[in-house]
Amino acid sequence: MRRKSFEAMECPIARSLERVGEWWSMLILRDAINGVTRFDAFEASLKIAPNMLTRRLRTLVEDGLLERRLYKERPKRYEYVLTDRGRDFFPVILALLDYGNRHFAPEGEALQIVDLDTGRTLDPVLVDRATGEPLAGKRLKLAPGPAASAAMCERYAEKHEASAPAPRRVKR
Repeated sequence: MRRKSFEAMECPIARSLERVGEWWSMLILRDAINGVTRFDAFEASLKIAPNMLTRRLRTLVEDGLLERRLYKERPKRYEYVLTDRGRDFFPVILALLDYGNRHFAPEGEALQIVDLDTGRTLDPVLVDRATGEPLAGKRLKLAPGPAASAAMCERYAEKHEASAPAPRRVKR
C-alpha cells in the first residue's frame, strides 16, 4: 500500500515530513549527526534490513540531507555525509530527544545532551531567533506567511485563534 505523498502540500510541516517523516530516516539522521557515515555502521547501529537502509539512504541523498561520497575505489565503497540541510535537522533531533526524555522515559534518561566544552548536561529550549526569548509560556498560534495561498489563509484565519499554548517546561 502506497502512502500519501505530502510533496504538493503547501504546509512546511507536511513538506518536511515528506523528507524525514519515516522513522528510519530520522534514526539515520540521528546516527549521521552522531558521526556515522558508512553503510555497515548504519546497518549495525539500527539493526535495519540492508534493502530498507539502501532505500532510505537513497531518499535522503535525493532530498539533499545526505551526500554520497566515494571513499574506496576497489571495490567501490561510499559514505554518507550530512549536507547543510541535514545538519539543519539537528535541532529537531534535540527536540525529539528532550520530548522523549520528558514524556516516554519512566526509567530515566537513557540519552542526554552534553556540552563538549563544559561536560554539563543541557536542557534545550526553543527560542525566538530575533530576540533570544524562550517560546515556552508565550501564547502562540500558527499564522499564514507572505507566500500563503488563499486556502492556507482560510485554514489559519483568526477564527482559529485558540491554538495550543506554548509547551511548558516539565521538571525532570
